[in-house]
Amino acid sequence: MHHLNEGDQAPAFEALDQQGKTHKLSDYAGHKLVLYFYPKDNTPGCTNQACSLRDGMGDLKKAGIKVLGVSINHAASHQKFIDKFELPFDLLVDEDHALQDLYGVWGLKKFMGREYDGTHRTTFCINENGQIAAIIRKPKVKAHAEEVLAAFNGES
Repeated sequence: MHHLNEGDQAPAFEALDQQGKTHKLSDYAGHKLVLYFYPKDNTPGCTNQACSLRDGMGDLKKAGIKVLGVSINHAASHQKFIDKFELPFDLLVDEDHALQDLYGVWGLKKFMGREYDGTHRTTFCINENGQIAAIIRKPKVKAHAEEVLAAFNGES
């Protein structure tokens, strides 16, 4: 696992969203970007996190922040998740967890005594210059939009 830190250049990426559109880090140059990694569509924590970002989208847009979610789910799953919860942002497909490896969020997890590889819920707040302004390693899923705004305002 890579260990990225605040102040590092965000690793360049290229990935497809739920509709097969390519997204690259360079597409967001000059903008603030929230790149949030989550384990799975339609699970309670992931739904709360996505809905917090949805509900805070007005404030995020006012602050000039764009949002991309990333998980190992396939495009059709992402589209259903977006439709079901009216999510106003794209979700990137990372079935081979290459993007998660790049950002150092794929690795060993423990749950109820079982060990397995999976996504460590992590959010990267990337500034207009492509640098990591903040890393939220254990997001508060029900208040994630507020956490993101605070992180970009240097309050993390």
